[in-house]
Amino acid sequence: MPRSSPFRIELSADEARELTRRAAKYTLPYFEVQRAKMILMAAQGMSNEEIAVRLDTRREVVSLWRKRFFEQRLAGLEERARPGRPRAFPPSTHR
Repeated sequence: MPRSSPFRIELSADEARELTRRAAKYTLPYFEVQRAKMILMAAQGMSNEEIAVRLDTRREVVSLWRKRFFEQRLAGLEERARPGRPRAFPPSTHR
C-alpha cells in the first residue's frame, strides 16, 4: 500500500516561477533540474512513488528532497558540503 507523504508542498508564485525556470533549463546541472521537477510534481499532489517512476529515480530520493524543501524552501535544494577529505588538487582548467 503506497504511503502518503506528511510533507504537503504548496508553492508561492515566486517559488513556482523559480522552480519552473530551473526545470526547463538545459544549462543547469542535471541534479538541480531533477530536484526542481520533483518539487513541482509534489506541488501538483503527486505521491513520492509516482514522481520516482516518472523521473526514473528511487522513492527515498524524492522523499528526501520533498522533506528538505518543506523545511527549508528553495535553500533546501542547494548542494551541501560533503563530508570527507577535501580535494588535494584543484580541477584542471585546461588540457
